Amino acid sequence: MSVLVQRFGGRSRLLVQALLTGGVNSAQKVFLRQRAADSNSPLPAFLDTLCQDEACLDEHTHALTTKPLVCLFSAAFKRDLLCFLHLLHPGLPRESVLALLRCLSQDADENPWICALISQLHKDVGVEEFRKDTLVTPECVLSLKDLCYRFKDSQEKGGWDRCLNQHKTDELSTDYQTDAGHKKRKSEITDLHMDAELDEPQSKRRKTDLAAQGDPEDGQVAVGQEESDVKTMQLDKELEGDSSATPPEEDCSSILPDHIKAAVPLIKELLDSGTEWDENCVPTLKVLNECDANQLEVFCAMLCLPEAPEQSLPHFCSSVLALSPDLSHSTASVIIKNLFLGKVRSLTEPPSRCLVTAVTSLCTRYPRPTCQALIEPLIKEGTNSAQAELLCRLVKDCLEPHHRLLVFQMTLVGSWNEGVLSVIHDLLDLKIELSEEIFSLFTNQLSSQYPHFTKSMKFAKMMLTVLTKFQSHVNAVCQHTLSCCISFNETFLKKSLQAALKRICH
Repeated sequence: MSVLVQRFGGRSRLLVQALLTGGVNSAQKVFLRQRAADSNSPLPAFLDTLCQDEACLDEHTHALTTKPLVCLFSAAFKRDLLCFLHLLHPGLPRESVLALLRCLSQDADENPWICALISQLHKDVGVEEFRKDTLVTPECVLSLKDLCYRFKDSQEKGGWDRCLNQHKTDELSTDYQTDAGHKKRKSEITDLHMDAELDEPQSKRRKTDLAAQGDPEDGQVAVGQEESDVKTMQLDKELEGDSSATPPEEDCSSILPDHIKAAVPLIKELLDSGTEWDENCVPTLKVLNECDANQLEVFCAMLCLPEAPEQSLPHFCSSVLALSPDLSHSTASVIIKNLFLGKVRSLTEPPSRCLVTAVTSLCTRYPRPTCQALIEPLIKEGTNSAQAELLCRLVKDCLEPHHRLLVFQMTLVGSWNEGVLSVIHDLLDLKIELSEEIFSLFTNQLSSQYPHFTKSMKFAKMMLTVLTKFQSHVNAVCQHTLSCCISFNETFLKKSLQAALKRICH
């Protein structure tokens, strides 16, 4: 990609870099600054360069051929480019725009979104044959008509709610036919799979039964979500947390073999007592290796593992670590999720010594399951300072370099907060090995997140670590992104950041 960027002149290159790293908004800001500094628009030269032929290999024949330069960029760049030109079309040279659209049309058939944006830009510049064209495909028209028909009575009481619940019932009925571990509750079939809600204490679970109660306000909440399928799955999980539901051990234990059920009272008694487990207790835990995923979820629920006292966790984990053979990846993930996720989620002050000891012991033996079952959900939700303290300890003391890299990649999705920044800073401070691609993704995330952290000292310290420990990764595109981040910084470290970036540039 850097080779393609070098084909552009100075001002045009800045526009390309802005589109690549910050999208439409960033490119618009760069353009406005350029226009304020020089009344001569860079757009004609920018468009002409995009239309120049560039040598490349044909994807199918692997023969050397030529394509317009714009066709060699990613689909994301093309979408941002077309949106950028749509915003600025009144001041664009018409023939240059049409030439660019002809170039883009050569390989746009595979991407309906790009095709729609091309049609829109044709309309913007006044191409007559596109004036009457609709941007909505026939398939989209049919889908919209179907939605309108399904929701035609949505103004009536429970209209949307009734439609969504019918969809939910159909899904659940299908699941019931294919999974023997499902149950029937209040004349409705609900998914027995114990997901993240079982990780929280019973007192913290919401007690919502939208479908059964038919509450109009709840129906409005459900309709307010654009992704109704996701909402449906969330409601199914909430049903499992309802205090009026039949206890899992009464309805679900049928999927457990008798010898596994027989181990429940002994293990539960040991967990509740908080005393140290002797060697005779270890064989009892061998049943963990004999459960499949569904059985293990039920087993953990029968043990009330998410509510186990923290003082009993080190003894339980020691016995788990004494098992031979080791737990499988899926089994370890379920155990770690049930043992720790709810407890760490509820942290508002530094974790207890018992919790830290238990988590670090299992994380050291089972690092990848810990990353996926504990660390990833917390990072996605955004951690507070107490949770971040525990995660940073795991990163430093328990994880190997390749697992640290896995955690770093988890931070490149979603929004950041101060707790996540602490984790990222510690990972960078440990000098993890970043490929060019991952570092590029990181700078893209920096570009999208820095407006929220202009006064954050943690963000400034993280940036300083990037500029001092990852100098070799900072190419021309990254320099522009980092420069934008620094220019908006309002902490006393701004001058240090500018000096560090200047040393890299020179």
